[in-house]
Amino acid sequence: MYPAPLNEGRSRNMRANRRADTKPEVELRSALHRLGYRYRKDFRVLLDDATVRPDIVFTARKVAVFVDGCFWHVCPVHGREPNTNEWYWTPKLRRNIERDRAADVALAAAGWHVVRVWEHESLAAAVQAVVSALSPTIEHAFDSSEGV
Repeated sequence: MYPAPLNEGRSRNMRANRRADTKPEVELRSALHRLGYRYRKDFRVLLDDATVRPDIVFTARKVAVFVDGCFWHVCPVHGREPNTNEWYWTPKLRRNIERDRAADVALAAAGWHVVRVWEHESLAAAVQAVVSALSPTIEHAFDSSEGV
């Protein structure tokens, strides 16, 4: 059961919240595209025991990127307990966190690398996190006889 909205303005604000194509997500996608990366957006990843919809998916490299909103995913820096209708919002936000952790575990078990960035993170930091996940670690093994 949904709580009654405080007023029409609040109700309009909540209806305007997007599930996909949020401003931080669009900015991150644009920056990655400018760097030459190609990806799928809001792509359904079918796993053995779960279906997950990351915001940005690199299917060939098995990298799933989530751009988490501070309110909806209870950011440790900006997340806060709602002051109104706590009986509704507290369990809902807790379920969001549990769903996030379950998605992380399911993707990792299937061999995916999960990147989570907060909406408040700088674009440069978010891009760096994704690029790092996409770049395979290169280990140079030198043979001592090569005279390196």
